[in-house]
Amino acid sequence: MAGQQRRAVLTITEQARRAQIVRAAIDTIAETDYARASFAAIARRAGLSSTGMISYHFQGKQDLITEVMRTVLADFAAFVVARTAPGTAAEELAGFLLANSEFLREHRHHLVAMLRIQAAAPDSADLAGLAAADRAQLAELLARGQRDGEFREFDTDLMAGFVLSLRNGVITRVAAEPDFDLAACTRELLATVRAATER
Repeated sequence: MAGQQRRAVLTITEQARRAQIVRAAIDTIAETDYARASFAAIARRAGLSSTGMISYHFQGKQDLITEVMRTVLADFAAFVVARTAPGTAAEELAGFLLANSEFLREHRHHLVAMLRIQAAAPDSADLAGLAAADRAQLAELLARGQRDGEFREFDTDLMAGFVLSLRNGVITRVAAEPDFDLAACTRELLATVRAATER
């Protein structure tokens, strides 16, 4: 396949083209849905002359979607790190949730696309691995809070899933209602998670 024959090191032009395609895929999925995000739709969004330009850079839709998820999570991680100062586990958990809200406000398409991909392809090994890594990092933060005596005893993996489900619920609401009061929802999210975790 063309994707398999690419050089290991991409040129600056190739990197820019891949990034352009990924951005177009994110916007297409967020504005329509996963099923409608065909190569043709993504090519139109990116202003490409043919779908062959996508096929050159990606071996298929799954390859592209995996790169979309990696990009969304990498962008989100950088956003969170830039806005979360080291502190107690409770402070970092609150910072994580606030950063989620800020990222959703500033990069709505990223998180809406992520949620739609996860809903449409729950059995994908690549996507499951990325989601599991995100959940594991949150579980480790919760475990640190327990070790430090900030959080009550609970199953950290289950709680991480609970917190992420709440976060995803906010994304779902904002996806359906772009004018939804995100600030009020964020306050309730913080209060709920604090009540569920702290001693």
